Amino acid sequence: MGSLETAVLAQLWAHPDGATPSEILSDLTIDVAYTTVTTILARLWKKRLVEREARGRTFVYRSLLSESELAARRIESVLEQTHDRRAALSQFVDGLSAKDGRLLRKLLEERWS
Repeated sequence: MGSLETAVLAQLWAHPDGATPSEILSDLTIDVAYTTVTTILARLWKKRLVEREARGRTFVYRSLLSESELAARRIESVLEQTHDRRAALSQFVDGLSAKDGRLLRKLLEERWS
């Protein structure tokens, strides 16, 4: 997923009731054309990451996943592509900060205790 798709999704997360392409464009901190925003939204819709509802001559878009759900899907996708899940998970854990390591340990204990 590109940085522009991520930026558009961030705007949708900030508007849980949905947003039009114009609203998203006005809130973006990068300079892009309206048509670029509509193209990105159409791609996200085709990927089933957003839903859309016709409202007049435009669509209102809503994210189908929270930011954390999308992050989890990305991690799962990367793990599915590796031949050695153990090594990949080990490298991931080795790269965690002490704070994130404690959080992960707590989550695992809560999940499997």
